[in-house]
Amino acid sequence: MRASTFFSAASFITAALAQTPAPYTDASTGITVLSAAVDTVGTGSLQIGLALPPADAVGQEAEFIGRVAGTNPSGGWTGVSFGGAMTSSLLLVMWPNGDKMTTSFRFATGYVLPEVYTGNATITVLKQTVTPDNFEFIYRCQNCWQWDFNGETGSRLPADGAQVLGWAQGTTPPSDPTDPSATFTQHAYANLFGVEVAGSRQAKYNDWISAAAPAPTAAPTSSAAPAPTATPTGSGISRVPGTPSSSAVASSSAAPVPSASACAPGSAPPNNTYDYIVVGGGAGGIPMAAKLSEAGKSVLLIERGPPSSGRWGGTMRPEWLQGTNLTRFDVPGLCNEIWADSAGIACPDASAMAGCVLGGGTAVNAALWWKANPTDFDYNFPEGWKSADMEESIGRVFEKIPWTDRPSRDGKLYLPQGYNALSGALEKAGWTSVTANDQPGEKHRTFSHTPYMYSNGERNGPMATYLVEADARDNFALWMNTTVARVTRSGSTVTGLDVEAFGQGGHCGHVNLKPGGRVILSAGVFGTSKILMRSGIGPADQLKVVAASSSDKSKMIAETEWIELPVGQNLDDHTNTDTVVRVPSSVFYDWYGAFDAPIPADKDLYLNSRTGPLTQSAPNIGPVFWEEIEGADGIKRQLQWTARVEGSAGLGNNGTMTISQYLGRGATSRGRLTITPGLTMTVSDVPYLKTDEDKAAVIQGIKNLRAALAQTPGVQLIYPSSNITVESFVENYPVTAGSRSANHWMGTAKMGTDSGLSGGSAVVDLDTKVYGTDNLFVVDASVFPGMVSTNPSALIIAVSERASERILALPAGGSSNGTLPTLPVSPIATPPTDSAPTGVFPTGALPVPTSAAEPVPSGTAAPVPSAPASSTVPKVPSRSSTRRPALPRPTGKGPFWPRPGQGRPRWPAYPRGKGGRY
Repeated sequence: MRASTFFSAASFITAALAQTPAPYTDASTGITVLSAAVDTVGTGSLQIGLALPPADAVGQEAEFIGRVAGTNPSGGWTGVSFGGAMTSSLLLVMWPNGDKMTTSFRFATGYVLPEVYTGNATITVLKQTVTPDNFEFIYRCQNCWQWDFNGETGSRLPADGAQVLGWAQGTTPPSDPTDPSATFTQHAYANLFGVEVAGSRQAKYNDWISAAAPAPTAAPTSSAAPAPTATPTGSGISRVPGTPSSSAVASSSAAPVPSASACAPGSAPPNNTYDYIVVGGGAGGIPMAAKLSEAGKSVLLIERGPPSSGRWGGTMRPEWLQGTNLTRFDVPGLCNEIWADSAGIACPDASAMAGCVLGGGTAVNAALWWKANPTDFDYNFPEGWKSADMEESIGRVFEKIPWTDRPSRDGKLYLPQGYNALSGALEKAGWTSVTANDQPGEKHRTFSHTPYMYSNGERNGPMATYLVEADARDNFALWMNTTVARVTRSGSTVTGLDVEAFGQGGHCGHVNLKPGGRVILSAGVFGTSKILMRSGIGPADQLKVVAASSSDKSKMIAETEWIELPVGQNLDDHTNTDTVVRVPSSVFYDWYGAFDAPIPADKDLYLNSRTGPLTQSAPNIGPVFWEEIEGADGIKRQLQWTARVEGSAGLGNNGTMTISQYLGRGATSRGRLTITPGLTMTVSDVPYLKTDEDKAAVIQGIKNLRAALAQTPGVQLIYPSSNITVESFVENYPVTAGSRSANHWMGTAKMGTDSGLSGGSAVVDLDTKVYGTDNLFVVDASVFPGMVSTNPSALIIAVSERASERILALPAGGSSNGTLPTLPVSPIATPPTDSAPTGVFPTGALPVPTSAAEPVPSGTAAPVPSAPASSTVPKVPSRSSTRRPALPRPTGKGPFWPRPGQGRPRWPAYPRGKGGRY
């Protein structure tokens, strides 16, 4: 599965290999390409073909002949990615213009409208035919397998194995079909296409191009693509209808990277100073800001993006949520919409999908909520951060944000057929059923229902707990739509921040720290690395890129003040490998369709009682199961398998389930994150399968899965198919960020005692303080030394809890000594209860849905809603004795949460039980 920070696009890469390309010869030109057809794109098929020059051709390594043919979807556009993914790859976009096709080379540094490419790629049209219903375009593409855009370089020169391209289609015409620089909306359909390199080489290649008289058309250089004028404000949503796929050329009309131009009138920040400034309102930053403010410190939390949840003023919602206080982020079943419409949500300067909204990944992901496997800390982290050290922090996190594996308020699991079939097959093969968060260390040949951070059928997490508590304090301030460009420092001491307005109401200018104050970067792997580098902290080669950039050359700290640390190195991620299983009893649910037009009965269940399928994460996740594989190097590598009820690899959704294998803890491959001259962040070196032992673990895991499922008739592994060896499957599976990422990036500001100042690998010390600084800290996934067993959101919050203790314990001046004095543990803050909401559910039994559902197992029945519980915090009960009581919620027909500045959020108190139902 593609989950945690959110679902990644990885599942769709395998479609490139599942299709069966065949030779296609054009009758009029004689050109033969290896071609594959996709039969369910829009209103008809799409055909993509490729012909490569002979292997011994000189000077033709970076060219090919391509063919694209298909339906003309309402005058929309078709795109091809020569690197497979949307970002950091050369793109060719085409659309009909009368009886011709307009073509435009583009390049995207993030999930925003791709800019016009200004490199030396050229197109020679060999044949084009356009009718009102169809088009065909055959072309020669030179310098297309390598690219250079504003200093961001890359290549995908054909070698042995498969050559993978991405494709996408949009159903809305460009802004001006005659203009190669026209703007266009996000794709409605996307996937990948792959062919065998050897089979694509054509002996007559040069004969075909010699017969082509037209001169090549270079990439447009006369004008840049017009940038949208609006910046993200969180005040609306624009969506292209369709059934999207989450990969390849996903184009968006989101705002560009904010420029470093002069500040707009009225955007200057308040003239206040703070004890602590926390940068980034996500899994690391929100808990940190809450804990610091709880300790009486003056705290400013700066979030780059707009509000997400309706609780904080978010307004991005589909029509059926209009008139409620809910947004797309609040409804669990809409979590995958990020892959259909990321405008105003995705960070525009990151080559991976990252959430630039309040809550970060915890606002947009599938909300999987795992207690840490103790081995994750014992294996990866230094002394002071072992599992025994983390126990209290983890306990506080789960007391504040309990988990549930039945998010519907009626306690039922909807559409459980896929889970039942797969779990039954695993059990028959000798695997053991566990309740994962009651047995977090049981991660070998075990399986579990999926635990979530949802509460009462809505997204919970740090925004609904830590941030609510912090916002009630007078010593806490929250800014949104504000980007931190850099920290300003005098030598080793940070004195303040430069900020830029990212959206409506954002601040622009300089913010000062109080004398002795501290800055904590919690902007995620991509954001934190960028801020450090723009602040003169990082590898020398990266700092030189920043110093030479047009926007920062006059603002970069002097080279004599640079602090050279391995920022961006040690990049880690779960290595994703998708498989597909035939499960005839599984029931597919159209989660994407539910965004615009949910099933009326399911919509009513959700709005009226927070029950039904829409209370569950898309696309019906589970079971999740684990296995450890010991390598020849003696290291046990952790595999997590996450199943979901949808097809991939070119296989349909009905009766199929995708099972994504994550290679996690113990993997020894690492990559690198770098900055471009345009100050965007890109994965320049992927962290996947660089060692034989990592690859062997992936292979053995798939073999074990195949053997386990073979014992149950009717449950069949169909991708890879039985006539393909697992070794061949893995060897030919592309190793790119687009193909293998789980979007669980971490490690780029590694914690450790081996300071990078003296040749070591660590960026921060055991107190999370950046080496070479007095008062700059990093607290997010960047500090994790290595990958963990599961989706990491809960672990990041636990690390933030622990880091807050260590930072608060430091003496004035911030000197770290690697030890932690004993601190009193404050009681858990309980949300205010001085006013109960109106329009809450009535007491008594809730309506029981008629759709198929699995009853709650005996002894774990969901309690009937009742009056608000006592505001006192009881002793933490065990899961066997109670689950978290259902909290009365609004009907969805009016305001419930006031926006910030309108008074404290008012909601009933609830007892927080360890492992409780929420």
